Amino acid sequence: MNEKRASEAREVVSRAYAKVVSVPAAQTCCGPGPKGTLARRAGYRDEEIAALPSEAVVNSFGCGNPLSYGEVREGDVVLDLGSGAGIDVVLAARKVGPTGRAIGVDMTDQMIAKARAVIAEAGLTNAEIRKGLIEELPVETASVDWVISNCVINLSPEKSRVFAEIARVLKPGGRVLISDVIAEGLPPAVLEDLRFYSCCVAGALSEKEYRDGLARAGLVDVEIHQCLELSLPQVEALLESDRRAFERADRCGKEPGEAGVAACDLASACAGKVWAAEISARKPSS
Repeated sequence: MNEKRASEAREVVSRAYAKVVSVPAAQTCCGPGPKGTLARRAGYRDEEIAALPSEAVVNSFGCGNPLSYGEVREGDVVLDLGSGAGIDVVLAARKVGPTGRAIGVDMTDQMIAKARAVIAEAGLTNAEIRKGLIEELPVETASVDWVISNCVINLSPEKSRVFAEIARVLKPGGRVLISDVIAEGLPPAVLEDLRFYSCCVAGALSEKEYRDGLARAGLVDVEIHQCLELSLPQVEALLESDRRAFERADRCGKEPGEAGVAACDLASACAGKVWAAEISARKPSS
């Protein structure tokens, strides 16, 4: 992707998430639901949700729980790429305790403000949010033990830079825990339309592309588990979640017209080709 198109894609994503944070929890790849439902479907336990500030839960847009399959310990430094409203930063900060640190990086001012308010409400002094791009992290080299990310790397138009930055900021032996959308064989109508970047679909890598990208950055022990194949209604919810793309069409068939038909057709073409996955890797110790 050339520089101009990458900039356009990034702007589409930033605008979409600035807007959605003001009308929270409408859609994610886990589908619609009342407060807390999306977080539960993404893999957060009831006790984790109950202990979180309400704004962190209702503004959760992840597709998994990256901290659930790692071994983050007290005293560790955890970096969350695309930290959003801060749900994973809060959970990480509690895991690492007062001798550790949790750092979130996000590019959207509205999300940063929300996350900082969530951290303050949680009373945490070992967590912070920094403004920046995940392709150019405002984090020192070899300074973190864990890099986590929740349904964000698919949104980047320059993933090779993201993988290189992950390798740069990790300490030797540091680990990566990612929950993300992966896809195989998506139709050109989805891949070529920048509006679908903010839906977590158009920018999704295949499993091979993910493996190769992490390996090229120098990371090893890459493991990818396709933990959930998204159903047709879930894919449809993803594609319809960007209201700028579908002009406020509700669900396929409910509002006839070009936008509704496009949502239905594209969702059908994508069904069986999109998964929520758990991805892990490690930076070599030497």
